[in-house]
Amino acid sequence: MNLRSLIWQELKSRPTTVAFNSLTILLGVAALVVIRHVTVYSEEAVANQLTNLGANILVLPKEATLQDYYAADQNGGTLPEEYVAEVFLSGLSGIEQVSPRLNVTTELHGHSVAITGILPQSEVETLATWQATTSFMNPTDSGCCLKANVATTDDLKSPEALVKYRAIQNLDTHAIILGADIAKKLNCNVDDRLKLIDETFTVIGVLPATGTVDDGRIFAHLHSIQRIWKKDSTCNAIEIVGCCEDAAGGLVPQLRELLPDAKIVTILQVVETQVGVNQLMAKTSWIVLAVLVIVGGVGLAGVIAANVRERRREIGTLMALGATPSYIQKLFLGKALILGLGAGTLGCLIGVVAAVIAGPVWAGVSISPLLGTSMLSVLIATFVAVIAAWWPAQKAAHLDPCICFREV
Repeated sequence: MNLRSLIWQELKSRPTTVAFNSLTILLGVAALVVIRHVTVYSEEAVANQLTNLGANILVLPKEATLQDYYAADQNGGTLPEEYVAEVFLSGLSGIEQVSPRLNVTTELHGHSVAITGILPQSEVETLATWQATTSFMNPTDSGCCLKANVATTDDLKSPEALVKYRAIQNLDTHAIILGADIAKKLNCNVDDRLKLIDETFTVIGVLPATGTVDDGRIFAHLHSIQRIWKKDSTCNAIEIVGCCEDAAGGLVPQLRELLPDAKIVTILQVVETQVGVNQLMAKTSWIVLAVLVIVGGVGLAGVIAANVRERRREIGTLMALGATPSYIQKLFLGKALILGLGAGTLGCLIGVVAAVIAGPVWAGVSISPLLGTSMLSVLIATFVAVIAAWWPAQKAAHLDPCICFREV
């Protein structure tokens, strides 16, 4: 009497029951895997954005939301470019770098492309000369200004500076820089030419992949974008690098007073918003785990207990043929083990596929399978199934064969 073959025969003879018993565990594992994958990669994306952002204060249109900085600067609202000059002329202490940006979209070679107009720092620095008595653009100030993420002129010379510092020193009015993804889509390299509306631009650089939406952007001179798209002297956002103490202290209220028609957002607010979303998703994953353990476990235990009641005579027959209580117990636990392992594995595969497909749409992040998370979810599902089957298996192992045969 082979235990393994008996278990497989039992599973094959009742496919509908097997599928129904596995459904709760399968769905629970799939949901858990999806949420954990999206949460992990969303947290990594936030960390990358903070690393690459550089600026710690954002000036946005009043109607902009805080859901995501990269989405907020494309909401259709605009700011006057003259705000940049107002910031410098105000004489506010602690401002180290100011970068206005204008985002537009266009069709290029059959692809929808986001184009960001930026003002090179060589032109921004001319505004600082208007205030010769101030310390603007001077990262050698005392105190916390020494820690500000301010780039020197040498740091900003190459196009790759846009990745780390979100700024570039010089940019010709007919030069463009491509993100990694859009360069691949358009099959473009350095020195190639691209036509935006009615003007031709030369590619002067291709940025390394960052894992952010910047990979799909084209960067051009702010004034060129304003001219071609007839945006006058406007921008969608202004990024400001301020000394940490000033950015966290009085600088933001001063900027709000200086620019009452704009929304002044600190990185702290952006981070808290995004981290709040991630924490909500993490808590949701714990809820899904609890549902898997409670609902899946209790449901499977109930189904196996009912199966034991229905098959009392078969169990009695096995005992009469020499099956020991341990053998009967192993029969039901083995069945639960296979159910848990099979449902967990299939649910894990479905969850990973769903996460990879839904991640870019749902959370705006690219997702790759997490081996540790996937294996842990399968182990949890298997453990829940075995624990759920323990009590019914114990009852089956202690049935009296004589009583089983007397039952009709």
